[in-house]
Amino acid sequence: MLPPELPPLPALTRAEGEVIDRYLDVVDLLGRINPGRHGDTYGGLRAAQALVAKATQLREALALMHRRGETELHADTLARALRVLDGERRTARVTVPPLSDS
Repeated sequence: MLPPELPPLPALTRAEGEVIDRYLDVVDLLGRINPGRHGDTYGGLRAAQALVAKATQLREALALMHRRGETELHADTLARALRVLDGERRTARVTVPPLSDS
């Protein structure tokens, strides 16, 4: 059985697409570092080391947008792109997990 077809990504500029990709890279790494979630210190350390480079790439993508005159983030469009790219699940790993009943 084939998985359900995802909705298409909204039309993005190349720079907006880069911002979305780099933002999700940073979110994924923060989720691995989250001390409120199960993990090991080595995995967190590796994610923290990679975070520096990914945050720099995100900064550069935003700077490129700004230089090109793309001074506004179109939140509705970018949020749709994040949803298509599983952003809700990925960003949930950054939050503090709910209390367990144990």
